[in-house]
Amino acid sequence: MEIRDGLGLSRRKVTYLTYIFERGSPVKTNDLASRFGVDPSTITKTLSELSDAGLLSLAPYHGVSLSPAGRLYGEFLVKRHRILALALTHFGLSDEEACAEVSRFESLVSKDAIDRMCQAMGHPRQGICGEITHDTGCLGHGRGPV
Repeated sequence: MEIRDGLGLSRRKVTYLTYIFERGSPVKTNDLASRFGVDPSTITKTLSELSDAGLLSLAPYHGVSLSPAGRLYGEFLVKRHRILALALTHFGLSDEEACAEVSRFESLVSKDAIDRMCQAMGHPRQGICGEITHDTGCLGHGRGPV
């Protein structure tokens, strides 16, 4: 599944996908339920929707892992968060305030807007919470894989 605009997921799905991406290994449903304080059935429903979208691979009793498309989308989600948070620190927000604020609205910001912000910021390599990776769309060589 290709997600071109970066707007295809709800805030909850963005949160789960980002968490799985950052863990880098299969994650069990109960671990997600515990981490986010929700019922396992809610997690299972959301994970099924992400799997149906081609972003996750589900293995009963072994947990979930990202599909190749999910990995690309996860990279974009992390980049989007880091670019937006870095931008907010330029307006006087602390690192913690910027991360918290971005979490409230990041799912509403398109890939195109992030690519343009990244270009305007000179393609920063380091955000306030980690390294920023760049794809061909960001670097002006087409839209990129997300």
